[in-house]
Amino acid sequence: MPKQVIATENAPAAVGAYSQGIIANGFVYTAGQVPLVPETKQMVEGGIKEQTRQSLENVKGVLEAAGSSMANVVKTTVFLADINDFADFNAVYSEYFPDNPPARSAIQAGALPLGAMIEIEAVALLES
Repeated sequence: MPKQVIATENAPAAVGAYSQGIIANGFVYTAGQVPLVPETKQMVEGGIKEQTRQSLENVKGVLEAAGSSMANVVKTTVFLADINDFADFNAVYSEYFPDNPPARSAIQAGALPLGAMIEIEAVALLES
């Protein structure tokens, strides 16, 4: 089965040579999502908690467009501009994965697109 490109208005549009998400071999792979509000294409106002919430809402939008959900996420990778924001990020992240959270990597990045404080990507199973 060839890969399937996912495109949705419920997440920021791709602004380069990448797709918002890809379905392949029973999985959905999202592109890294920064905290842009899809309707305005502007960075969400606020600090790391607000940026985390918007980034996760963008991930959720891509997953749902692919026919999956946050409950099916098996792995996330989180890029933080400042690792000292980890506790505040984790408080919001935990709301999205209250039971059986996915495997996760969290690293401090030198810089993120558009000056974002966070970027999150995910791998999820397709709904069965």
